[in-house]
Amino acid sequence: MGKQTDFDGVRAASSSTIEIDFYYQGARCRERIKLKPTPANLKKAARHRAAILDSIEADTFDYQVTFPRSKNARKFLRGDRLDHYLREWLNRKRPTLKASTIKTYSKIIEQLIVPALGDRMLPEVTRPAVRDWVATLSCGNKRLGNILTVLRGALADAMHDELIHTNPLQGWHYRRQEKPKAATGPDPFTRDEQARILMAMRDEVRPLFQFAFWTGLRPSEYIALEWGDIDWERKEVRVTKSSTAAAKGEIEDTKTAAGNRVVTLLPPALEALKRQRQYTLLHPSGRVFLWPKSQLPFKSDCDIREKLWRPAVKRSGVRYRTAYQTRHTYGSMMLSAGEPLAWVSKQMGHRDVIFTARTYAQWIPNASPDLGLRAVEMFAQKS
Repeated sequence: MGKQTDFDGVRAASSSTIEIDFYYQGARCRERIKLKPTPANLKKAARHRAAILDSIEADTFDYQVTFPRSKNARKFLRGDRLDHYLREWLNRKRPTLKASTIKTYSKIIEQLIVPALGDRMLPEVTRPAVRDWVATLSCGNKRLGNILTVLRGALADAMHDELIHTNPLQGWHYRRQEKPKAATGPDPFTRDEQARILMAMRDEVRPLFQFAFWTGLRPSEYIALEWGDIDWERKEVRVTKSSTAAAKGEIEDTKTAAGNRVVTLLPPALEALKRQRQYTLLHPSGRVFLWPKSQLPFKSDCDIREKLWRPAVKRSGVRYRTAYQTRHTYGSMMLSAGEPLAWVSKQMGHRDVIFTARTYAQWIPNASPDLGLRAVEMFAQKS
């Protein structure tokens, strides 16, 4: 046993382990290595201790990497706690994200991630820990994906800032088995239903929804519309802004890049705007549509839905659908009438024609007896 004491800070701890003793950040640390305390292994442990002391001196020592199973490792974790980091990360993101996105991310962080994982240090946020947590959540796969998108993005930035070595969620997704859901999507209003709803509205409210039926704008887009966006000569409206509940009435960009568009003003939409001029044309806000009584800008489509749309639909006796269905009504009307798919897609601000075709497939005419005959007339060889 005499040789076993020849190495500073190294001793036999048991018949199968060797203990290394060293100081780190002013604290005395003792860690066991699973090695039989033979003279050769004690010498190996001494070299290992010397390497640790060198890395401490060079300020490159990482306790968790060297002793990943040690209970002491957490005391010396480098980096921030997850809750602190996420809040700072979101604050840094503010200049590049829409107000509605900031609000969504903040709710995910404060109501979901922080209560479950917030007290962990960044290196402790492992894939197994996240997997075990999301397995307890009762939301659907789409919601789970949104939650993981926030955490994955934050950890990616932490990795780039060299606070963690790797992003444990990179390329990883969590999906659970889900029962097929009932089909949802467009449920447009018929011509008769539109007429009944509009007739049930007050004169100062009717132009707004006639405009919505005949432009296909999203509610968040038409409540942000300004008179300066209207080109009366070209009969067009430029859509570049939106206003959502998350933005608290503030103007922000449209929902998508494709949402920035020029929409043709068909005669019913033009008629609605001409009637609307008497109510808001000279208002200092410049907004086209305002609260009829207070003449204040709408803060979100929620106000419109509950205070203007729902009461009118109820009075009309029409089966209730949301105000967003005015947009679907426009899309279905245009395609049912045979308007070009690409034109309709551009009018509605969809990301591509495929999305438009998939959404409104049942309204795209495909049973006309003369389909294809124009191509035959133009290109077929005469016999």
